[in-house]
Amino acid sequence: MEDLKSAEAKLVKAEKTALVVIDLQKGIVNRQGSPYTVTQVVQNASKLMNAFTEKGAFVVLVRVSSVDGKDMLKPKTDSPINPVQLPEGWDSFVHELGNMEKTHLITKRQWGAFYGTDLDLQLRRRGIDTIVLCGVSTGIGVDTTAREAYQHGYNQIFSTDAMTASTKEEHDYVCTYIFPRIGQLRTTEQIVLSLT
Repeated sequence: MEDLKSAEAKLVKAEKTALVVIDLQKGIVNRQGSPYTVTQVVQNASKLMNAFTEKGAFVVLVRVSSVDGKDMLKPKTDSPINPVQLPEGWDSFVHELGNMEKTHLITKRQWGAFYGTDLDLQLRRRGIDTIVLCGVSTGIGVDTTAREAYQHGYNQIFSTDAMTASTKEEHDYVCTYIFPRIGQLRTTEQIVLSLT
């Protein structure tokens, strides 16, 4: 009986779970990733999207974009970001994500996907209490969104091989010290196999 309960606890129920994919867009994925390559992250995110779509689960693609640069954050920091000329189409999703007909698209102007968007509203309207997070960067967009989701009371599952950072140390730190405190860590394969 105990084994049955623990097996049920590991299942991810599609009708109560959303996949939230962070910043897999052309202007961001061209950077080097560690410990996983961006190619690996995109492939794993695509597997998750296909599995979630097949089960009729809610899929959200999040991108960062700007109308004219004036709508982006510009705080004073010790590590300033040098302004760069963004190429045409930098904020377009990578084509490997496939058919986006049945996905909810969110455009954000900061690191996290909740603040200033309708993500929380759309999740609540669908009765969703759990989100699976993946994308780039582990320590920026994914981490900020995860902390916001935690504060909103969502259960979270982190697909650790469907996210990456600029350094292995950054990815490992967040996955070792932050994510276990606010959710569960799984591989893409584990999530796909547990989706019901």
